[in-house]
Amino acid sequence: MPERAGDRLRRFEALPLADVDALLGQGGVLILAPHADDESLGCGGLIVELCARGRPPIVVVLTDGAGSHPNSRSHPPLRLRAVRQREAHDATAILGLPPDRLRFLGLRDTAAPLDGPEFAAAVVTLAGLARDHGCDVIAAPWRHDPHCDHVAAQAMACASGLRVLSYPVWGWTLPADTALPDAPVEGWRLDITAHLPAKRRAIAAHASQYGDLIADDPTGFRLPSDLLAVFDRPYEVFLRGA
Repeated sequence: MPERAGDRLRRFEALPLADVDALLGQGGVLILAPHADDESLGCGGLIVELCARGRPPIVVVLTDGAGSHPNSRSHPPLRLRAVRQREAHDATAILGLPPDRLRFLGLRDTAAPLDGPEFAAAVVTLAGLARDHGCDVIAAPWRHDPHCDHVAAQAMACASGLRVLSYPVWGWTLPADTALPDAPVEGWRLDITAHLPAKRRAIAAHASQYGDLIADDPTGFRLPSDLLAVFDRPYEVFLRGA
């Protein structure tokens, strides 16, 4: 029988605590963020911990972020794309990530492919980055995150040939009665208590999504308070596989 999302998420919250070595082994990790801000929301504490241990990850932002405020005259797509990249640099610097460990694939926001030549090219790029930087793990959003770019990122991770860890982002906001395919819940929680101040500052650095930087598009995207509250918890969740 299908499982309800509320029950699945409660199982996530009860996963055992583990340290970075249990999550990743001794190799490197490539963190795939569908948009600039997902790296801070879902993996900010992990990034801080890895950087503190001298094991900085590679962070790859999949899309250009230019679709969050489609009706803004002050921030047309090219300007918004540049703002989103600058915010990602600022946020990951707060987390301790060296600037040369942040990459942008620049796929169109809300249109990341699920198949075809563009999908294949992105997978090749990700696999090449992983190979060049000694990564044998790729972290990508949970397969049930209700956003098309998150679903595409998960599909690319699964096609990369790397071991996949999944982190929920928008999945935390699924209505409790949403039916999900029955599946085992295997994974861990990473204690990020010591890293919460840095994670909060990194999230706030994404001002175009978090604050009132862009004030001329009332239909524009804004990170909702219920989602932000989830990521103020003293742990992050990482699931084995998709």
